Amino acid sequence: MAASRRRRTALHPGPRRATTAGAAALLAAASVWTLGQASGAEAASTLTVAQDGSGQYTTVQAAVDAIPAGNTERVIVSIKAGTYRELVKIPSTKQNVTLQGGGSSRADTVIVFDNASGTQKPDGSGPYGTSGSATVAAEADGFQARNLTISNDFDEAAHQDMNDRQAVALRTAADQVFLDSVTVTGDQDTLLLDTASKETLGRVYMKDSDVVGNVDFIFGRATAVIDTSVITLKKRWDGSSAGYIAAPSTAADRKGFLITGSTVEGDVSASSFHLGRPWHAGGDAALDPMATFRDTALSSAIRPEPWTDMSGFSWKDDRFAEYRNTGPGSGSASSDRPQLSDSEAAEQETADWLAGWTPTAS
Repeated sequence: MAASRRRRTALHPGPRRATTAGAAALLAAASVWTLGQASGAEAASTLTVAQDGSGQYTTVQAAVDAIPAGNTERVIVSIKAGTYRELVKIPSTKQNVTLQGGGSSRADTVIVFDNASGTQKPDGSGPYGTSGSATVAAEADGFQARNLTISNDFDEAAHQDMNDRQAVALRTAADQVFLDSVTVTGDQDTLLLDTASKETLGRVYMKDSDVVGNVDFIFGRATAVIDTSVITLKKRWDGSSAGYIAAPSTAADRKGFLITGSTVEGDVSASSFHLGRPWHAGGDAALDPMATFRDTALSSAIRPEPWTDMSGFSWKDDRFAEYRNTGPGSGSASSDRPQLSDSEAAEQETADWLAGWTPTAS
Protein backbone atom coordinates (compact mmCIF):
# COMPACT_ATOMS: atom_id res chain seq x y z
CA MET A 1 0.00 0.00 0.00
CA ALA A 2 1.08 3.60 0.50
CA ALA A 3 3.85 2.84 2.97
CA SER A 4 5.40 -0.04 1.05
CA ARG A 5 5.57 1.98 -2.16
CA ARG A 6 7.20 4.83 -0.26
CA ARG A 7 9.91 2.54 1.10
CA ARG A 8 10.53 1.28 -2.41
CA THR A 9 11.57 4.75 -3.52
CA ALA A 10 13.46 6.88 -1.30
CA LEU A 11 6.60 22.41 -6.23
CA HIS A 12 -1.14 47.28 -18.36
CA PRO A 13 1.85 48.75 -17.84
CA GLY A 14 1.46 51.93 -15.80
CA PRO A 15 2.59 55.40 -16.81
CA ARG A 16 6.23 56.03 -17.68
CA ARG A 17 6.82 57.90 -14.42
CA ALA A 18 5.70 54.82 -12.49
CA THR A 19 8.07 52.52 -14.34
CA THR A 20 10.91 54.93 -13.71
CA ALA A 21 10.10 55.11 -10.02
CA GLY A 22 9.90 51.34 -9.75
CA ALA A 23 13.18 50.83 -11.54
CA ALA A 24 14.84 53.45 -9.37
CA ALA A 25 13.63 51.70 -6.23
CA LEU A 26 15.01 48.41 -7.43
CA LEU A 27 18.33 49.94 -8.46
CA ALA A 28 18.66 51.54 -5.05
CA ALA A 29 17.93 48.26 -3.35
CA ALA A 30 20.32 46.46 -5.66
CA SER A 31 23.14 48.80 -4.69
CA VAL A 32 22.53 48.02 -1.02
CA TRP A 33 22.48 44.27 -1.69
CA THR A 34 25.75 44.55 -3.63
CA LEU A 35 27.43 46.34 -0.77
CA GLY A 36 26.12 43.72 1.64
CA GLN A 37 25.15 46.35 4.21
CA ALA A 38 21.47 45.58 4.62
CA SER A 39 19.69 43.00 6.73
CA GLY A 40 17.16 40.66 5.09
CA ALA A 41 14.31 42.92 6.19
CA GLU A 42 16.01 46.05 4.82
CA ALA A 43 16.92 44.39 1.55
CA ALA A 44 13.37 43.63 0.45
CA SER A 45 12.26 46.19 -2.12
CA THR A 46 8.55 47.06 -2.34
CA LEU A 47 6.63 47.98 -5.47
CA THR A 48 3.06 49.23 -5.03
CA VAL A 49 0.07 48.52 -7.24
CA ALA A 50 -3.19 50.48 -7.09
CA GLN A 51 -5.97 50.74 -9.63
CA ASP A 52 -6.62 54.38 -8.77
CA GLY A 53 -3.10 55.46 -9.72
CA SER A 54 -1.97 56.09 -6.15
CA GLY A 55 0.74 53.43 -6.45
CA GLN A 56 3.68 52.99 -8.77
CA TYR A 57 1.67 50.73 -11.09
CA THR A 58 -1.97 50.15 -11.95
CA THR A 59 -1.62 46.44 -12.77
CA VAL A 60 0.19 43.61 -11.04
CA GLN A 61 1.91 42.47 -14.22
CA ALA A 62 3.38 45.94 -14.79
CA ALA A 63 5.07 45.72 -11.39
CA VAL A 64 6.41 42.25 -12.13
CA ASP A 65 7.70 43.46 -15.52
CA ALA A 66 9.70 46.20 -13.75
CA ILE A 67 11.71 43.65 -11.76
CA PRO A 68 15.05 43.12 -13.51
CA ALA A 69 15.73 39.75 -15.12
CA GLY A 70 18.17 37.81 -13.01
CA ASN A 71 16.79 39.20 -9.77
CA THR A 72 17.33 36.96 -6.75
CA GLU A 73 16.62 39.29 -3.82
CA ARG A 74 13.16 39.56 -2.27
CA VAL A 75 10.79 41.98 -4.01
CA ILE A 76 7.36 42.58 -2.49
CA VAL A 77 4.60 43.57 -4.90
CA SER A 78 2.16 45.26 -2.53
CA ILE A 79 -1.32 45.28 -4.11
CA LYS A 80 -3.91 47.68 -2.75
CA ALA A 81 -7.44 46.38 -2.24
CA GLY A 82 -9.45 45.92 -5.41
CA THR A 83 -10.28 43.46 -8.16
CA TYR A 84 -7.56 43.13 -10.80
CA ARG A 85 -8.85 41.39 -13.93
CA GLU A 86 -5.59 40.41 -15.57
CA LEU A 87 -3.15 37.62 -16.23
CA VAL A 88 0.02 37.59 -14.14
CA LYS A 89 3.19 35.66 -14.92
CA ILE A 90 6.35 35.61 -12.83
CA PRO A 91 9.04 34.15 -15.12
CA SER A 92 11.82 31.91 -13.87
CA THR A 93 14.35 34.77 -14.16
CA LYS A 94 12.66 36.76 -11.37
CA GLN A 95 13.11 34.85 -8.14
CA ASN A 96 11.83 35.68 -4.66
CA VAL A 97 8.79 37.71 -5.66
CA THR A 98 5.99 38.16 -3.13
CA LEU A 99 2.46 39.12 -4.18
CA GLN A 100 0.92 40.68 -1.08
CA GLY A 101 -2.65 41.94 -0.74
CA GLY A 102 -3.05 45.24 1.04
CA GLY A 103 -6.60 44.82 2.30
CA SER A 104 -7.77 43.86 5.75
CA SER A 105 -8.54 40.34 4.52
CA ARG A 106 -7.64 38.13 1.58
CA ALA A 107 -11.09 38.78 0.07
CA ASP A 108 -10.26 42.48 -0.38
CA THR A 109 -7.58 41.92 -3.03
CA VAL A 110 -8.53 39.70 -5.97
CA ILE A 111 -6.60 38.74 -9.10
CA VAL A 112 -9.00 37.10 -11.54
CA PHE A 113 -9.32 36.05 -15.17
CA ASP A 114 -11.42 33.56 -17.15
CA ASN A 115 -9.25 31.60 -19.57
CA ALA A 116 -9.88 27.89 -19.96
CA SER A 117 -7.84 25.16 -21.59
CA GLY A 118 -9.89 25.48 -24.79
CA THR A 119 -9.86 29.28 -24.91
CA GLN A 120 -8.22 30.45 -28.12
CA LYS A 121 -5.18 32.73 -27.80
CA PRO A 122 -5.59 36.25 -29.23
CA ASP A 123 -2.71 35.72 -31.66
CA GLY A 124 -4.48 32.81 -33.35
CA SER A 125 -1.84 30.25 -32.36
CA GLY A 126 -4.35 27.87 -30.80
CA PRO A 127 -5.85 27.21 -27.36
CA TYR A 128 -4.10 28.01 -24.09
CA GLY A 129 -4.12 24.45 -22.81
CA THR A 130 -4.64 23.60 -19.16
CA SER A 131 -1.38 24.95 -17.75
CA GLY A 132 -1.57 28.02 -19.97
CA SER A 133 -5.02 28.93 -18.67
CA ALA A 134 -3.70 30.02 -15.26
CA THR A 135 -4.70 33.44 -13.96
CA VAL A 136 -1.40 33.62 -12.04
CA ALA A 137 1.60 31.58 -13.17
CA ALA A 138 4.62 31.52 -10.85
CA GLU A 139 7.67 29.98 -12.48
CA ALA A 140 10.42 31.45 -10.28
CA ASP A 141 11.87 29.87 -7.14
CA GLY A 142 11.02 31.54 -3.87
CA PHE A 143 7.61 32.80 -4.99
CA GLN A 144 5.25 33.83 -2.19
CA ALA A 145 1.62 34.96 -2.14
CA ARG A 146 -0.08 36.40 0.91
CA ASN A 147 -3.42 37.90 1.97
CA LEU A 148 -5.15 37.81 -1.41
CA THR A 149 -7.48 35.79 -3.63
CA ILE A 150 -6.49 34.25 -6.95
CA SER A 151 -9.45 33.19 -9.06
CA ASN A 152 -10.44 31.73 -12.39
CA ASP A 153 -14.09 32.57 -13.02
CA PHE A 154 -14.47 30.80 -16.36
CA ASP A 155 -18.20 30.14 -16.89
CA GLU A 156 -18.59 26.45 -17.73
CA ALA A 157 -22.35 26.69 -18.14
CA ALA A 158 -21.97 29.34 -20.84
CA HIS A 159 -19.32 27.36 -22.74
CA GLN A 160 -20.74 23.87 -23.08
CA ASP A 161 -19.69 23.99 -26.74
CA MET A 162 -16.04 24.00 -25.61
CA ASN A 163 -14.42 20.59 -25.21
CA ASP A 164 -11.63 21.53 -22.81
CA ARG A 165 -13.07 23.47 -19.89
CA GLN A 166 -10.28 23.03 -17.34
CA ALA A 167 -9.48 26.46 -15.91
CA VAL A 168 -6.50 27.03 -13.59
CA ALA A 169 -6.45 29.85 -11.06
CA LEU A 170 -2.85 29.45 -9.81
CA ARG A 171 -0.01 27.48 -11.36
CA THR A 172 3.30 27.13 -9.58
CA ALA A 173 6.28 25.57 -11.36
CA ALA A 174 9.12 26.36 -8.98
CA ASP A 175 10.82 25.38 -5.74
CA GLN A 176 10.32 26.87 -2.27
CA VAL A 177 6.88 28.32 -2.97
CA PHE A 178 5.08 29.70 0.09
CA LEU A 179 1.33 30.36 -0.09
CA ASP A 180 0.23 32.07 3.12
CA SER A 181 -3.35 33.09 3.89
CA VAL A 182 -4.62 33.01 0.33
CA THR A 183 -7.79 31.84 -1.37
CA VAL A 184 -7.42 29.99 -4.66
CA THR A 185 -10.78 29.42 -6.30
CA GLY A 186 -12.17 27.90 -9.48
CA ASP A 187 -13.96 24.78 -10.68
CA GLN A 188 -11.95 22.09 -12.49
CA ASP A 189 -8.15 22.16 -12.07
CA THR A 190 -8.09 25.17 -9.72
CA LEU A 191 -4.60 24.78 -8.24
CA LEU A 192 -1.77 23.34 -10.34
CA LEU A 193 1.24 22.57 -8.15
CA ASP A 194 3.90 21.69 -10.68
CA THR A 195 7.66 21.65 -11.13
CA ALA A 196 9.86 23.36 -13.71
CA SER A 197 10.56 19.97 -15.32
CA LYS A 198 10.13 16.28 -14.57
CA GLU A 199 13.66 16.18 -13.24
CA THR A 200 13.33 19.25 -11.01
CA LEU A 201 12.21 19.33 -7.39
CA GLY A 202 9.37 21.71 -6.63
CA ARG A 203 8.42 22.17 -2.97
CA VAL A 204 5.29 24.09 -2.00
CA TYR A 205 4.05 24.98 1.48
CA MET A 206 0.52 26.34 1.81
CA LYS A 207 -0.94 27.33 5.17
CA ASP A 208 -3.99 29.08 6.61
CA SER A 209 -5.52 29.16 3.16
CA ASP A 210 -8.60 28.06 1.21
CA VAL A 211 -8.76 26.04 -2.02
CA VAL A 212 -12.13 25.87 -3.82
CA GLY A 213 -13.10 23.58 -6.69
CA ASN A 214 -14.74 20.39 -7.83
CA VAL A 215 -12.71 18.20 -10.24
CA ASP A 216 -9.01 17.39 -9.70
CA PHE A 217 -8.71 20.85 -8.23
CA ILE A 218 -5.39 20.25 -6.46
CA PHE A 219 -3.15 18.55 -9.01
CA GLY A 220 0.39 18.28 -10.36
CA ARG A 221 3.79 16.76 -9.69
CA ALA A 222 5.08 19.04 -6.93
CA THR A 223 6.04 17.98 -3.42
CA ALA A 224 3.42 20.01 -1.58
CA VAL A 225 2.08 20.46 1.94
CA ILE A 226 -1.35 21.98 2.53
CA ASP A 227 -1.44 22.79 6.24
CA THR A 228 -4.18 24.17 8.52
CA SER A 229 -6.27 25.12 5.52
CA VAL A 230 -9.81 24.69 4.24
CA ILE A 231 -10.58 22.65 1.14
CA THR A 232 -14.01 23.76 -0.06
CA LEU A 233 -15.98 21.41 -2.29
CA LYS A 234 -18.10 23.10 -4.95
CA LYS A 235 -20.99 21.86 -7.04
CA ARG A 236 -20.56 21.42 -10.79
CA TRP A 237 -21.84 23.93 -13.35
CA ASP A 238 -25.16 22.03 -13.62
CA GLY A 239 -25.75 21.90 -9.86
CA SER A 240 -24.66 18.28 -9.45
CA SER A 241 -22.34 17.07 -6.70
CA ALA A 242 -19.48 14.87 -7.87
CA GLY A 243 -15.76 15.39 -7.88
CA TYR A 244 -12.20 14.66 -6.85
CA ILE A 245 -9.94 16.74 -4.62
CA ALA A 246 -6.41 15.63 -5.42
CA ALA A 247 -4.86 14.37 -8.64
CA PRO A 248 -1.12 14.00 -7.95
CA SER A 249 1.29 13.17 -10.75
CA THR A 250 4.27 12.37 -8.56
CA ALA A 251 7.59 10.97 -9.74
CA ALA A 252 8.48 7.63 -8.17
CA ASP A 253 11.44 9.01 -6.21
CA ARG A 254 9.57 12.01 -4.73
CA LYS A 255 6.84 12.81 -2.27
CA GLY A 256 3.51 14.09 -3.53
CA PHE A 257 0.73 15.88 -1.65
CA LEU A 258 0.39 16.03 2.13
CA ILE A 259 -2.85 17.54 3.42
CA THR A 260 -2.53 17.95 7.17
CA GLY A 261 -4.41 19.62 10.01
CA SER A 262 -7.01 20.88 7.58
CA THR A 263 -10.77 20.80 6.95
CA VAL A 264 -12.71 19.46 3.98
CA GLU A 265 -16.17 21.00 3.69
CA GLY A 266 -18.66 22.44 1.22
CA ASP A 267 -22.33 22.67 0.30
CA VAL A 268 -22.46 19.44 -1.71
CA SER A 269 -24.25 16.12 -1.39
CA ALA A 270 -23.14 13.41 1.00
CA SER A 271 -20.79 10.72 -0.32
CA SER A 272 -20.24 12.56 -3.60
CA PHE A 273 -16.51 13.44 -3.59
CA HIS A 274 -13.35 11.34 -3.71
CA LEU A 275 -10.24 12.39 -1.84
CA GLY A 276 -8.28 11.77 -5.00
CA ARG A 277 -7.13 9.69 -7.93
CA PRO A 278 -3.79 8.99 -9.65
CA TRP A 279 -2.86 11.22 -12.56
CA HIS A 280 -0.32 9.48 -14.76
CA ALA A 281 0.31 12.54 -16.92
CA GLY A 282 0.80 11.59 -20.56
CA GLY A 283 0.08 7.97 -19.70
CA ASP A 284 3.47 7.66 -17.98
CA ALA A 285 3.38 4.34 -16.11
CA ALA A 286 6.68 5.13 -14.37
CA LEU A 287 5.01 7.79 -12.23
CA ASP A 288 3.94 6.89 -8.69
CA PRO A 289 1.26 9.40 -7.63
CA MET A 290 1.12 10.09 -3.89
CA ALA A 291 -1.37 11.79 -1.59
CA THR A 292 -1.81 11.57 2.18
CA PHE A 293 -4.64 13.16 4.15
CA ARG A 294 -3.86 13.22 7.86
CA ASP A 295 -5.24 14.84 11.01
CA THR A 296 -7.91 16.42 8.81
CA ALA A 297 -11.65 16.87 9.40
CA LEU A 298 -13.62 15.29 6.57
CA SER A 299 -17.23 16.23 5.93
CA SER A 300 -19.93 13.74 4.97
CA ALA A 301 -19.30 14.67 1.33
CA ILE A 302 -16.37 12.22 1.23
CA ARG A 303 -17.21 8.82 -0.19
CA PRO A 304 -16.77 5.71 2.00
CA GLU A 305 -14.30 4.45 -0.63
CA PRO A 306 -12.40 7.73 -0.99
CA TRP A 307 -9.86 6.84 -3.71
CA THR A 308 -10.57 5.88 -7.30
CA ASP A 309 -8.83 4.95 -10.55
CA MET A 310 -8.00 7.32 -13.40
CA SER A 311 -7.39 6.75 -17.12
CA GLY A 312 -6.79 3.04 -16.70
CA PHE A 313 -4.40 3.37 -13.73
CA SER A 314 -5.38 1.81 -10.43
CA TRP A 315 -4.97 3.90 -7.30
CA LYS A 316 -3.97 0.73 -5.46
CA ASP A 317 -0.76 0.59 -7.49
CA ASP A 318 0.24 4.05 -6.28
CA ARG A 319 0.61 5.79 -2.90
CA PHE A 320 -2.62 6.90 -1.24
CA ALA A 321 -3.31 6.83 2.49
CA GLU A 322 -4.93 8.49 5.51
CA TYR A 323 -4.02 8.94 9.14
CA ARG A 324 -6.12 10.04 12.12
CA ASN A 325 -8.73 11.87 10.08
CA THR A 326 -11.95 12.83 11.84
CA GLY A 327 -15.51 13.80 10.97
CA PRO A 328 -18.39 12.01 9.27
CA GLY A 329 -16.35 11.48 6.12
CA SER A 330 -13.57 9.59 7.87
CA GLY A 331 -13.43 5.82 8.17
CA SER A 332 -11.53 2.87 9.56
CA ALA A 333 -8.79 0.94 7.81
CA SER A 334 -9.73 -1.44 5.02
CA SER A 335 -8.42 -2.56 1.66
CA ASP A 336 -10.33 0.36 0.14
CA ARG A 337 -9.17 2.81 2.80
CA PRO A 338 -5.48 2.35 3.70
CA GLN A 339 -4.34 3.97 6.92
CA LEU A 340 -0.77 4.72 7.98
CA SER A 341 0.58 3.11 11.12
CA ASP A 342 2.04 5.41 13.76
CA SER A 343 5.57 4.57 12.65
CA GLU A 344 4.73 5.20 9.00
CA ALA A 345 3.04 8.48 9.90
CA ALA A 346 6.18 9.59 11.75
CA GLU A 347 7.92 9.57 8.35
CA GLN A 348 5.12 11.55 6.69
CA GLU A 349 5.37 14.83 8.53
CA THR A 350 5.69 18.33 7.09
CA ALA A 351 9.45 18.37 7.68
CA ASP A 352 9.84 15.21 5.59
CA TRP A 353 8.15 16.95 2.66
CA LEU A 354 10.07 20.24 2.95
CA ALA A 355 13.41 18.45 3.25
CA GLY A 356 15.46 21.11 5.02
CA TRP A 357 13.56 24.16 3.78
CA THR A 358 11.89 26.32 6.43
CA PRO A 359 9.26 28.62 4.87
CA THR A 360 9.61 32.18 6.18
CA ALA A 361 7.33 35.09 5.43
CA SER A 362 9.22 37.92 3.75
